[in-house]
Amino acid sequence: MGNKESMKIAKEQRLLEKAEREKKFNRAKTWELAIYPLFGLGHNAFMFLMTLVSYYAAGIVGLGTVIASFVITGSRILDSITDPIIGLIVDKTKGKYGKVRPVAAVGYITMSISTLLLYFTNHLVPDGFGLIYFIILYAIFIIGYTLSGVAANIGNNILTNDPQQRPIFGGLGMIYTMLFYAISTIYLSMYLTGKYGGFSNVGLFKEMTIFTIVLAGITYGLAITAIWSKDRIEYFGAGENSEKIKAKDLWTILKGNRPLQMFVIAMATDKLSMQIAGNQIPKVMLFGIVMGNYAMLGVTQGISMIPNILILFFGIRYAIKFGSKRAYVVATWGCLVSYGLLFLLLWLGDPTQIRMDNMGFMTIAFLVLFLLGGAIRYITSGLVQPMLADVIDYHTYKTNQYAPGIISAVYTFIDKAVSSLQQTFVGLLLAFIGFKTAFPDVNTPYTESIFWMTMFLEFGVLAIAWIASLIAMKFYELDKDRMVEIQEVINSRKQEIKNLDGQQNSATN
Repeated sequence: MGNKESMKIAKEQRLLEKAEREKKFNRAKTWELAIYPLFGLGHNAFMFLMTLVSYYAAGIVGLGTVIASFVITGSRILDSITDPIIGLIVDKTKGKYGKVRPVAAVGYITMSISTLLLYFTNHLVPDGFGLIYFIILYAIFIIGYTLSGVAANIGNNILTNDPQQRPIFGGLGMIYTMLFYAISTIYLSMYLTGKYGGFSNVGLFKEMTIFTIVLAGITYGLAITAIWSKDRIEYFGAGENSEKIKAKDLWTILKGNRPLQMFVIAMATDKLSMQIAGNQIPKVMLFGIVMGNYAMLGVTQGISMIPNILILFFGIRYAIKFGSKRAYVVATWGCLVSYGLLFLLLWLGDPTQIRMDNMGFMTIAFLVLFLLGGAIRYITSGLVQPMLADVIDYHTYKTNQYAPGIISAVYTFIDKAVSSLQQTFVGLLLAFIGFKTAFPDVNTPYTESIFWMTMFLEFGVLAIAWIASLIAMKFYELDKDRMVEIQEVINSRKQEIKNLDGQQNSATN
């Protein structure tokens, strides 16, 4: 009887705490919290598709490795200049359809049309116009990708401001994206490359494009439905009390927001390293050349889902309890240790022994470290959006301005300016070791130079970025307790304007 009474009291206490949090914070419903992160899956599906563009541009269109790499870099740098402009326009938009829904729809349509034209027609254009045509379509895609990213970040901010809920949508977003990458990698490495004989057949790119557009269309539609009830002005920062944004505020926002500065340093370096290590070319080099078993990539992606989800759930629970900042720092240390051990294994051991039909020390150790490091890395990535939402609220707290579009654009501006270097970085380094006309593929013979270049691209750049992130987090003040204080202040400002409106209405009556 005593246990039943204790359980009843504990349940009532949890219900009271939940009711109190609902009064204190703008909390999302369970289904909204579960469905909206699908936005990130669709967004990343397009980026995964575009990781193949260097193979298409160099091999199918015939631009060559260095030219293709420089064009991709140039297009992204040019687009990074338009980011603040797009962010400013979105922040000034208060239409009857909200901010998220129309921008997300336009972004999806733009990316769909540009990728269809790119992969279905670019190789048919006469040689003299192929390069110009590629540049135009790639630039259009990046603009659509920017619109999509801004919409996603605004939705993340208005979905919930509860510090206990934000890590949940960040973690769920990573779980959905992780499942997508696992499935799409298997689809690419074990089905499409076999069906079309590698990356030299245009049919592979066409089929992957259709797959991406259909899948992303479903996820964008579901995400728009989930954010529908929150995409209103009362959920934008301080609501009606928010001050207007002006073009001159662009520099002020970056200059006066220390958490944003530290966040940008940490996330931009992480993004650059993740894009380089996640680029399909280093993956081909690691699994296809160093290990001599490219199909192993699909196998590891397939079996990684369960440990990834389990460790990610642990990371979410840790972030809910201790805050996003602390969870990010702990996970970053975990990444450094696990990937450092993985590098030592490949350097001191024999990578060619790593295969599913040879379950010896090398295979088991590789699988454990590869799966562990990859799962912990998902924790750090899953905390990006919750931390960006915190930075947006910090700016509202400091200035009473609601600027999710501009802050997202400032972040993506620097992020793209840095991450756009990844393809040029990869292209130049590979050209330095002899790959000037074509990238390494699964049939390229193994050499020592390929091994060390693979180790640097897969592990070295990651280690450098994680160290930079840990230094930046030393000066990032938005821990869990600080965010509770900030939300209380913002909520009190909203309440003040509501009370003032109520008094004015009473006086009028």
